[in-house]
Parts: sequence; C-alpha cells; structure tokens
Amino acid sequence: MNQVSASAPGKLLLFGDHAVVYGHPCIVTAVDQRITATVRKNGTDVFFLDAPDMGLTAYSKTLADLGKKELPKSVAFIEMLYKRFLEKYPQQEGIVVTTKSQFSSQFGFGSSSAVSVAFAKALTSLYGIEMTNHQLFDLCYQAVIDVQGVGSGFDIAAAIWGGTIYYVSPAKVVDQLGSTGESPLPLAVGYTGIKADTPTLVRMVQAQYQTEPEKIGGIFEQIHQLVDEAKSAIESQDWQRVGELMTANQKLLQTLKVSGVKLDELIRTSVQHGAFGAKLSGAGGGDCMVAIATDRRSEVEEAITTAGGQVMHVKLHAEGVRLENA
Repeated sequence: MNQVSASAPGKLLLFGDHAVVYGHPCIVTAVDQRITATVRKNGTDVFFLDAPDMGLTAYSKTLADLGKKELPKSVAFIEMLYKRFLEKYPQQEGIVVTTKSQFSSQFGFGSSSAVSVAFAKALTSLYGIEMTNHQLFDLCYQAVIDVQGVGSGFDIAAAIWGGTIYYVSPAKVVDQLGSTGESPLPLAVGYTGIKADTPTLVRMVQAQYQTEPEKIGGIFEQIHQLVDEAKSAIESQDWQRVGELMTANQKLLQTLKVSGVKLDELIRTSVQHGAFGAKLSGAGGGDCMVAIATDRRSEVEEAITTAGGQVMHVKLHAEGVRLENA
C-alpha cells in the first residue's frame, strides 16, 4: 500500500474546561467537521508536508533533522508525532503528507488534535501497524507534550473515540455517553469572532493555581461535581438540568477570569431568549459558546446572530477517526 487517507473530527468541550488539565473529568463531543490527512511513501529521506488549510505549503525536512530548530506552529504536532513514530518503528524512507480541512482553525474546534489523529491513523495504517485507540492516543498525546509541555488530551480523545465522552486525563477514563451516531444534545453553538489564545489562558489559570492553590483547587472540585452531575443528566436527557449545570459551570469559569465580554454577551442573550443554560467552550477568551435549547433553539440562534455572533451549524456526537480509502 503506497498511500492511505484518514479523517478525524473536531470537538466542542461541554463541561470541565480548565479543570481537566488538573486531573478532573470533562465532557466533550465530537463534531461533524473533519480534517483528512493523506500519507504516502516517497522513496527519499525527506519528510514533506502540504497543509494549505493550515497556511503551510511545500514544507520539507530531512528525517535526521526532524524535531530540530523551532518548528512552525502549523507543523509542530505532525512533525513531532512522526519523529516519535520513527523512534519506535524505524523506517528508511520519508513520506509526503497532505491535509484537507472542513473547518478553519480559528473556530476552536481542535484542528491541531484532529489533524494529528488523522495523520497518526493514516501513518500507522500505511505501514501495516495495528493500534488500539489507547495506543493511538499515547502516540498523539506524546507529540502534544513534546510541543506544548502540558495538555489534557481531551481533544485527542474526542478525535479518536468520537461521540460524546466523559474523559479523565490522560485517557484514564473514556466513557461514551450514548451510542455513536445518535445526537440527542439540543445544542446551539455560537462563534464570537475572536480567536482564543489557549496557551496564554492555560498559563494564566496555572499562575492563579500556584498563587492560591486552595481557592482555585476548590473551584476545580466544584467543576468536577458539576461534570459528574452533567454526565447523569445527559444520559437521562434532562436538558433543563444540563442547562442549569452549564450556567453554573460558566459562573465558575468567570471566577477563573477566562471568559470574555463577547462570550458573556452571547451567553446572556441565549438564556434571555429561551436557552436552559449556556457557557463558553474550551479555554475561553473567545472561540465558541454553547447553549442548551430545545423548543426555542431557532430563537436562541437568532439572538446569537443579532448579538454579533456567528451560529455554527455542526452536528454533534460524530464518528471518531476512520480510514477513508480502506
């Protein structure tokens, strides 16, 4: 086999933002916006990457130089993942990688993790290496740690397992909530128009935790309890309770100072127009917010648009990583 393609979904974090970095659970759902990676052998000792959707074309590096020097952000995860792969499964020839995305990295759907997972699946399949989901997770998660030094891996897990999952880092617990393919979550999603600076926000919370460990640790414990309650409420499809828990989670995130003016505005208007509850999704600062709305979902989405947000029409509970030409 000379060429393999695989795709992986993006994600939306529903509960447990920031606390998940510190060993607490979160709930994350995969979205039907996918990234595809195609990998083929090239018969040389050079690694080539063409990722126009990530603003990178005709990137190349010899196998001996992988992981050396400062890496462009758009290539860092893929390059470090490939380096780790070669350390475990030595190969004499390089590869050509091309990627294609159904969504922009600006939305906060986890494009770096989705492309890493798609690449890992295609790469291992190209060389006939069978991996379990947990083995695939370990390969991708190591690349994240190599590049960022820290990370919970929830977005990697969402890209691999798909569906809606209750997750504890690093993949100690991965519990599916409902069967994959069914999306009962009545969710409205709004994009603020602001790209979140995730590393900065994570470091900011880390600094707070180091300065006031008891206070911030207490907030994380409260979030943990909310996540566990939300798991039960989602499984029983008690959407009013899910909404109430979202709003409670948002208030705790505001205490951590990771929300933002635009996020707060979209969240507030969603609740005013019929949502059971709403919160930011992810690191905060910008990116997306989510709101639980059943009968009045269209009204909520209209309110998000009127307030200057962009409604994201995505299907949730999407299928995880898959081969596209096998």
